[in-house]
Amino acid sequence: MRSELLHEFLEYLRDVKRFSENTIRSYALDLEHFSEFLGARSSGEAVDTGEATYFRAAGTAVTTETQATTTRLLLEVDTQAIESFMDYLNAHDYSQSTKIRRLSTIRTFYKFLVNRKRLEYNPAAATKLPKKYRELPRVLDQEQIQRLLDMPNTSTLLGARDRAILEILYCTGLRISELVALDMDDIDFLSDAVHVKTAGRKERVVPIWSSGIQALQKYITLRNKRAQTDPAFSNRILFVNKNGERLSSRSVRRKMDKYLIKAGLDPAISPRTLRHSFAVNMLRSGSDIHTVRELLGHQSLSTTRAYKQVAGTSEQESHEEEGHNVSAEADTLEEADIGEEPDVAEESDTLDE
Repeated sequence: MRSELLHEFLEYLRDVKRFSENTIRSYALDLEHFSEFLGARSSGEAVDTGEATYFRAAGTAVTTETQATTTRLLLEVDTQAIESFMDYLNAHDYSQSTKIRRLSTIRTFYKFLVNRKRLEYNPAAATKLPKKYRELPRVLDQEQIQRLLDMPNTSTLLGARDRAILEILYCTGLRISELVALDMDDIDFLSDAVHVKTAGRKERVVPIWSSGIQALQKYITLRNKRAQTDPAFSNRILFVNKNGERLSSRSVRRKMDKYLIKAGLDPAISPRTLRHSFAVNMLRSGSDIHTVRELLGHQSLSTTRAYKQVAGTSEQESHEEEGHNVSAEADTLEEADIGEEPDVAEESDTLDE
């Protein structure tokens, strides 16, 4: 059962910070996991891991606690409890990115409680973040990209749509959440660019390569023909399903999985792989790291730097980077581009193909 403190915090993220629903959901999952751990720890449920005993965050722990009890446990947390939680994550082989994200979420939550005068100090402030190890982002070569792009049957509306989606993901580096949120008027065909709006951030303008423009024009031509005969088709939304409604992130992933199998490519490839490939391609083509950072919409330059090693670019930009006033704080959940993606459930859509 979710604590009133969590409700209050999540409403703050939504109404004041104006974070996206996916990001809010990720914060909620992290804090619910922490709450489950506290509940199991309080009830004495433990599991022997060999060198030490850690408490099991049982899936039923929260359901047996009342909101008041969960609130009390959250308010009674001290540094030792948080370090025990980190030990639990270590003992159960959670990835570095997950451990960093969980602790960052907890820190932010308790900072919020201090600012709201619910606590006098932040019990997570003294707990050090795990060393930030990031796996190198996986990228596709040009031959693999072309094989994937060639899979949709562009003589049909849905095939042309899918080709346009794959082209835009690769040639702009958009996040999948940003892509499905696009409206028709976000595309500027005069300047060959897309206007990207992200919750809580400034709008950014990203150029679209000529191949992306051509794919969009073909799709929109077929889409407009269908809209003329089907009043249910939205005239505002860019990427629609067969019913004329906004396409979901889940559907994009599902369609991409189908094309990966058809192309004989690794099904573990994701839309994020196309974003990584875009970034590396830009660096290899001579773009400086600050330009790539702006195009990707990163808040922290450290996120973008991870692409330099894959791209094989030199370190001659390092002195220039030092002259920029860039925050070294950990990236927010929305821009954790390198490493694992938060396990956030998408809203189910029916008849979305």
